[in-house]
Amino acid sequence: MMMSMRSPLLNYRCDLPYGAILREEGVQFSVVSRFATGMRLLLYSSVDDTEPTDVINLDPTYYRCGDVWSCFLDGIQPGQLYHFQADGPYDPAAGHRFDSRARLIDPYAKALAGDFQPSDDGVIRPPKCVVVSDDFDWTTDCHIRRPLIDSVIYELHVRGFTADESASVKHPGTYLGLIEKIPYLQSLGVTTVELMPVHEFPTNETDGSFKPIHNYWGYEPMAFFAPHRGYACSKQPGAQVREFKQMVLALHQAGIEVILDVVFNHTAEGNELGPTLSFKGLGNSSYYLLNRDGSYCNYSGCGNTVNGNHPLTRELIFSCLRYWVQSFHIDGFRFDLASILSRDRSGALVANPPVLEQIAEDPMLADTSIIAEAWDAAGAYQVGHFGSHRWSEWNGRFRDDTRRFWRGDSWSAGTMATRLAGSSDLYGPGGRTTESSINFVTAHDGFTLNDLVSYERKHNEANLEENRDGENNNISWNCGAEGPSDDEEVLALRGRQVRNFFTTLLFSQGVPMFPAGDEVRRTQRGNNNAWCQDSALSWFDWSLVKKQEDLFRFVQTLIRFRLEEPALRRRTFLTGQPPRSGHLADIGWFGVDGEAMNWEENPEPILCALLSGEVPAGSPQTGRYHTLAMFNGTGRSVKFTLPTVVFSPSFSWRLFVDTAAETPGDIYPDFDGPAPGLIGGVTLAPKSIQLFVTPIPNRPKTPPIPSFSSRPWSAAAGGD
Repeated sequence: MMMSMRSPLLNYRCDLPYGAILREEGVQFSVVSRFATGMRLLLYSSVDDTEPTDVINLDPTYYRCGDVWSCFLDGIQPGQLYHFQADGPYDPAAGHRFDSRARLIDPYAKALAGDFQPSDDGVIRPPKCVVVSDDFDWTTDCHIRRPLIDSVIYELHVRGFTADESASVKHPGTYLGLIEKIPYLQSLGVTTVELMPVHEFPTNETDGSFKPIHNYWGYEPMAFFAPHRGYACSKQPGAQVREFKQMVLALHQAGIEVILDVVFNHTAEGNELGPTLSFKGLGNSSYYLLNRDGSYCNYSGCGNTVNGNHPLTRELIFSCLRYWVQSFHIDGFRFDLASILSRDRSGALVANPPVLEQIAEDPMLADTSIIAEAWDAAGAYQVGHFGSHRWSEWNGRFRDDTRRFWRGDSWSAGTMATRLAGSSDLYGPGGRTTESSINFVTAHDGFTLNDLVSYERKHNEANLEENRDGENNNISWNCGAEGPSDDEEVLALRGRQVRNFFTTLLFSQGVPMFPAGDEVRRTQRGNNNAWCQDSALSWFDWSLVKKQEDLFRFVQTLIRFRLEEPALRRRTFLTGQPPRSGHLADIGWFGVDGEAMNWEENPEPILCALLSGEVPAGSPQTGRYHTLAMFNGTGRSVKFTLPTVVFSPSFSWRLFVDTAAETPGDIYPDFDGPAPGLIGGVTLAPKSIQLFVTPIPNRPKTPPIPSFSSRPWSAAAGGD
């Protein structure tokens, strides 16, 4: 291919922001590199080009301002493809890994095109950067600004949600395919989708030695500003930007917020054996935490660790978050392995690190939710004390304590009660609220809910690592048989356990989250680390929506109840005291004898709670129901003598949930379940929950959170 070398441009100017910025007459290209001695801009005509058609040599005399290399090219249009190429020292011990041959992805690239190309000369050819326009007709769209406490979060994988043939969509595995399933999300009632990583990531090996498995989850970022090209329908360079915005707009129009799972803890470049794709070739010692000998610190477990508290990296992170909020109308972020951002430039954990404080205080992010996975792969565990009051956290203690209770562990009732009440032990001492706790039982990482009740051991052989990968301690129970079973008793018990977990999750104070497919018992056949399984093993099987319609109805009803009852979405912690004289305590805990719970003499997983529907003064909504909840985590039937307070003549109790009953008697959407004979006590089957509700006199109906739709999921809406 003919290649030209352009002369230095006379219409140079050094502008912010960084990256490729469209101007009226052309494009401003800017990249930061402190230790580079030379810089070139490579231009391509096609995604298939292995060599550039133009090379712009940036003479530092004219095209360097401080550590910023910048040039303006007139006549450049959206769709232009490019890389950077930098000269500089190769001295790993000093932190430098410049490679003058490397084709470098712009750290601020707004889109990538193509894929890694085969190499005969040893030079890695990564996807090409794309000049894109931010023009998009958002009509009147704006951020929904729903309080996090009023959310029900649904974690999903963009491709996996509609990739399966059973999805029956026009655009499977794409942003547009997800749009086709919005009626399902509305019918289920979730308010928020949390998308697994959509920042650009490589799906195959970067060195050309492709394996039968490849990156599916996306936790290997290589361009933080760019939506993943693999989820776009159109292959036109930059089309993914437009299609991603179409998806966000459609979700917002349906009243559904969008949270992104972001990975600012490591990149796809790996350790010293990994490829040079971007950051290594521009500022290795600025972007990564390094040991004294220049090797990579590995607090992420993925080979390298982003140096989040270096000023240059902080600026990139803030610019990235602002860009996704401004240009894509994103409503929040979940930070993967966020404890890494608490490490200073020597790797030590520090209190209130600058990057976390600035994210929390940034005025451009004030309307967004910020959620931390408050641990990392090097032993840091900060659940309960991560960042400032603005930060919410994935509550790993909720997951573990809930699993232990329903497994039947002794002395689990006390911790279970604490989780149901919002985890005040974790968040109360710091003056935080229930909104700080993102409650979950399962997530993308680990067993699905179906597998949690079907397997006691991981079964990851399909990952080709001889079952060595994945977590060994799952706190799971298979209900008497490992994996698939034909035993009717085992199957009934598993169904009961699934309903127990959903009831616990949606009845608890805090913010509930569950992964896509749990509501219809999606299985990964015991694989608890399906990061590399871009197959039916990971995809949403839409035939389950019909097969598990009874469970779907159960979960749908619980979500509606939660969104209509502010007593389940309190911002303040339950105290065990009445909100005002003469009223019920906000929460009361009782033993099987109907007396106040004696925590020190109750080793069995058994609980009885009376939750008042009275909400604190000043609450914008008014509760309609008191709820009596009984939990039996043992393997035998348990009879509860009820506390005298429930026998008030003003109460007219009705059964709402019985997880041991067959459908439709497992839940009563219209609160018209049978009136129990409470005086003789209530007997719960093994491993079950019963919830009773009684209307609070003279209370108007509280409207649900606006995104909830009571429309049934049907073929007319795109279902099976």
